[in-house]
Amino acid sequence: MRLIALADLAVAISKAGGIGFIGAGTDVSDLETYLESATKLLKDAEVKTNGTLPVGVGFINWGADLARALPVIAKFKPSAIWFFAPSSLAELRDWTANYRKASPESKIWVQVGSVREAGDVARECSPDVLVVQGTDAGGHGLAQGAGLVSLLPEVSDRIAEVIPEEKHRPVLIAAGGLVERRGAAAALVLGASGVVMGTRFLASHEAVLAKGYQDEVLRASDGGQTTVRTKVWDNARGTAGWAETHNGRGIVNRTYTDALGGMADEENKRLYEEDVEKGDQGWG
Repeated sequence: MRLIALADLAVAISKAGGIGFIGAGTDVSDLETYLESATKLLKDAEVKTNGTLPVGVGFINWGADLARALPVIAKFKPSAIWFFAPSSLAELRDWTANYRKASPESKIWVQVGSVREAGDVARECSPDVLVVQGTDAGGHGLAQGAGLVSLLPEVSDRIAEVIPEEKHRPVLIAAGGLVERRGAAAALVLGASGVVMGTRFLASHEAVLAKGYQDEVLRASDGGQTTVRTKVWDNARGTAGWAETHNGRGIVNRTYTDALGGMADEENKRLYEEDVEKGDQGWG
């Protein structure tokens, strides 16, 4: 939900009883503006907090200027800080420590996609929350992984091994392919304490994206056939900083089928950029 979930959507979710996140992703240049907007939107809202701003902020570690964002976090003190895709475990450990010092009441959330990653992060970074993402998820995640049905119980068992005392273990939150109550109920049975939804909110009025893109999300069904995990869209957009271990799931469109048919990356990127300029007409 990078730069799609901003102040309006985050606040709407928090007002409804969840916790909404501002998806800064790799671009923190307007983070202060987004948090100022959230503060104004929440001015008269009756949302109980521990003295923090009742929204979260999500970062994609490998590309975000976390040093630049640090004083902004210290100023606004969001309820949660979500880290994802660090360049290394050591880097993640340092930034979790730095952000805890800057905003001690903010909860640290870390997104993981494998049992090993979950155990390492729990042991080295002591997050408050582990977001366990299965491979059904839309957007970016591990290229090789498992769905929540097998991943979540195994992660839970691994955390119990790494952190024997239950009171010191992170809360497990499920992510990936969850869009309604049946999936949420299944995640709770598997051991999660809650769920994260992203793609579901692409259809909301508050989401910042082209109407044509929204229409495609609403039109698509049979997701195992109409979506695919690939690096094609990163290549077309120029967001090529992702590690080889990660790719993204999206709806199959001409950018993907042209790449599959052998079109050169440069030509595909040119056509993609032309379609983006068309706005709503350029999607799908």
